[in-house]
Amino acid sequence: MMASGWVWLCLFLGGWTSNNSMAAKITNFTIGAVLNDDRHDTLFREAITELNSDFTLLPVNATLHSASMLLDPNPIRTALKMCNYLIAQQVYAVIVSHPIKGDLSPATISYTGGFYHIPIVGISSRDAAFSDKNIHVSFLRTVAPFFHQADVWAALLRHFHFWQVMVIHSADVDGYTLLNRLQTQFQSNDDDGEQREIKFELTKEFVPELEDFTKELQEISEGQSRVYLVYANAADAAVIFRDAAKFNLTGAGHIWLVTEQALDVPGVPVGALGLQQMHASNEAAHIRDSLYLLSSALREMEGSERGITAPPQDCNSSGAVWETGRLYFEYIKKQVLNDGLTGKIAFDDNGDRLFSEYDIVNINRPHTKTKVGQFFYSKYQNVLKLNVNDSEIVWPGGLRQKPEGFIIPTFLKVMTIVEQPFVYARRINDPSVETCNDGEVTCPWFNNTAESSTDRFYCCRGYCIDLLKELAKKNNFTYSLALSPDGQFGSLSPKNGTGKKEWNGLIGELVEDRADMIVAPLTINPERAQVIEFSKPFKYQGITILEKKQPKSSTLVSFLQPFRDTLWILVMVSVHVVALVLYLLDRFSPFGRFRLANAENTEEDALNLSSAIWFAWGVLLNSGIGEGTPRSFSARVLGMVWAGFAMIIVASYTANLAAFLVLDRPKTSLSGINDPRLRNPMENFTYATVRGSAVDMYFRRQVELSNMYRTMEGNNYPTAEEAIEAVKEGKLKAFIWDSSRLEFEAAQDCDLVTAGELFGRSGYGIGLRKGSPWSDVITLSVLDFHERGFMEDLDERWIKLGSGQQCEHDEKTPATLGLKNMAGVFILVAAGIVCGVGLIFIEIMYKRHQIRRQRRMELARHVTDKWRTMVEKRKNLRAALENQRSRLKSNGKVNDSMAVQPTRRTVGNKMAGSNIRMANNTEENLSTLMPGNMMEMQSAQYHPPGGATGLFPANRRSKLSRGTSVDMIDPLQQQPAVVCGRPGLYVDFSV
Repeated sequence: MMASGWVWLCLFLGGWTSNNSMAAKITNFTIGAVLNDDRHDTLFREAITELNSDFTLLPVNATLHSASMLLDPNPIRTALKMCNYLIAQQVYAVIVSHPIKGDLSPATISYTGGFYHIPIVGISSRDAAFSDKNIHVSFLRTVAPFFHQADVWAALLRHFHFWQVMVIHSADVDGYTLLNRLQTQFQSNDDDGEQREIKFELTKEFVPELEDFTKELQEISEGQSRVYLVYANAADAAVIFRDAAKFNLTGAGHIWLVTEQALDVPGVPVGALGLQQMHASNEAAHIRDSLYLLSSALREMEGSERGITAPPQDCNSSGAVWETGRLYFEYIKKQVLNDGLTGKIAFDDNGDRLFSEYDIVNINRPHTKTKVGQFFYSKYQNVLKLNVNDSEIVWPGGLRQKPEGFIIPTFLKVMTIVEQPFVYARRINDPSVETCNDGEVTCPWFNNTAESSTDRFYCCRGYCIDLLKELAKKNNFTYSLALSPDGQFGSLSPKNGTGKKEWNGLIGELVEDRADMIVAPLTINPERAQVIEFSKPFKYQGITILEKKQPKSSTLVSFLQPFRDTLWILVMVSVHVVALVLYLLDRFSPFGRFRLANAENTEEDALNLSSAIWFAWGVLLNSGIGEGTPRSFSARVLGMVWAGFAMIIVASYTANLAAFLVLDRPKTSLSGINDPRLRNPMENFTYATVRGSAVDMYFRRQVELSNMYRTMEGNNYPTAEEAIEAVKEGKLKAFIWDSSRLEFEAAQDCDLVTAGELFGRSGYGIGLRKGSPWSDVITLSVLDFHERGFMEDLDERWIKLGSGQQCEHDEKTPATLGLKNMAGVFILVAAGIVCGVGLIFIEIMYKRHQIRRQRRMELARHVTDKWRTMVEKRKNLRAALENQRSRLKSNGKVNDSMAVQPTRRTVGNKMAGSNIRMANNTEENLSTLMPGNMMEMQSAQYHPPGGATGLFPANRRSKLSRGTSVDMIDPLQQQPAVVCGRPGLYVDFSV
């Protein structure tokens, strides 16, 4: 209706025309007023007269004039009167009261004045709508709006230590504005610097003209808080108080804080506390304070600004905006009146009054209000202070002692999550038939996140289940246990369809008040502590790294590991050096090389080099030496020293071999969080944590670990069980998680090991709602459990389990050697066998070559002997011939034609095709040769060769091709020679 009035005014009223800028200085200023009655109109005029007599408050030579009218319940007539009686007199500002009947008249004055930028000062309008500067552009007020009571309520709640409240407010602009201001005040610090936040347990809206509020009150009665804040008008408050009495919410133990409008309502609970703004109904005082503010602002503007123009004079024509009015409004907002009749007055950006003072009243008897405190301005501290006389307060039910403000429910909704060894879950297919065993607790899983709700029933046991049962027993409460709906601990994640982030998992259940407590391995961190409360840690832990043990690689030469390469080389060199020295000593010793005759009259050779090497190796390997030992004393001394050296080397090798192959254990490959493979990610080395977990938040929070966080972000697993299984299968190299869980897994599976020292130390705490009455109780119980050793018993029962002893025993027990450890030795034996077989073939081939060589040597010796014999025969023959020729010459019977006929000997088969031509160009078939036939020449006459020439063996069988003709050049000139590595007697020939 207010908006329709604004539209009507815009269409009905015309513009205005401002006067031309006056050359002369303005000395007459008119202040308008729209009041309830004639009495206040008279007071207004008297105040104007008083101000004109005080020259210190007005501009120099200035005079104030009054123009007033009475409020009309009809907003249209009010707007017309303002144009005809106030704007026509060129008012600089208008003071407006609140009508006895109707609410729209002040709004009409504000709309009209705002259209022309005439400042409007309200002295009784307290609705939140007037704070909206988009509508009421030039409205100020010397009374605080109703929603400013939120400041006093917040101070009262902190004074009484009520940290959890329920709010019932009207479903209108005032109600929503009050709720927003309450949220701001509840999150701010109090005067003592206390930072504890007041929490809304529940907020309920009262729809205007609602006749039944029992459904909402039923839900309120089931809550924990017993502090109720009511902001409603009189009619709505009557319905709320009537229905609250039906649920006995107005009796002992309940606290009611009500707004000013509801204090005089019939049925207001006895013991309720309310507020009353001081001087709120004293309109005369507000009129005087408003005039003082207006005159002071006018004086300041007139002294600082130039070109001040007169206000508009009528509403019948449109013109330029009155900029002086807009400027005047800003000067009024800056004014501060320290000693006003209604207290200190100042304005905020919306034109609402600051430093309003309130009386704290108590309904100690029906329809009886008693002042029990004050919210006042302290001039010395320049702040508003709260002063309450607690002893004078009568609380609901006639109590004099302050109630706690909450009830501790005896039935709690507890949430947990499957995380071994803290919580084990065993599924039950049919709850009506199968029940949980002793020590187990029913823990259903309600899958409310799926499109179709699915319920499954489990039986839970473990560390946290025993802790929950002990807490319930100690603090006398019952509970229902359920598993996390989405299997998550809780993290901030974007809501589907919106960019707003909300908590999921266990934390989300607690934040949304669907659970009262979380008993699980829930890590305490700053992000979660902002939305829930934690008990003292029931178990301290940190973050560590789980990886699969990396067995030491057994190479083929693992048996060489006891010695370094340098030592092996020195040992090899030493063996051969000692063998060489032994050989030399035994060779050059006068007692080493002689032959010793034994009983069988056989002789034993002296030590040679191969025997010396065999001796050195035999001593080193302790294989026993039967023969080939040194004979000289000097060599035997060296042999004894060598034996001592061999004993030390062999003993050292044996001891180190046992350490390497038997007692050697696989070590973790990671050194900790600062390992280079984690800091500088490699493609073939993957590591991860659980998505949205406390560990994930830790890496996101630490700037120095941002590189690791970005690397893990795409590899993170939804649950710890999946990540641990991936480590076992080798798909994941390292899993970063809570130390308690990973140490448990390492104790259960000896193939797993934790790497490095703990980092990011924190603890597991029990989660509760903000402001939960169970917070202190649970914390004290946890501390008591630590003192009497109950937590250590749980560690022994669930975490250690004795499994670590088995792994520790395995670590201390010598490992059984396998083929991987000794494969190199077997390969060495196989290589020796192959080498031996290869060498035997080489020996056989060498022996055959040696035999053939010996045969050739024997043949050469035989030929040599025959050649010597033949030479001797020729010498003798020549000598005989010479003697005969000499005798014949002397006798004169020399025959020149006599020629020596060669002798020939043919060896082998005679076949046609190969001829040997002899001297005198006569061809004589000495031997017919075929391929493979053998021929040996004894002698032949010389004949000039034709064709190819060469040496032909004279005393050995040779192979000739078919059709080959050999001419002997000088068969008698046989000479020993070596052709193609074959020694023998050869003669020149041509082919």
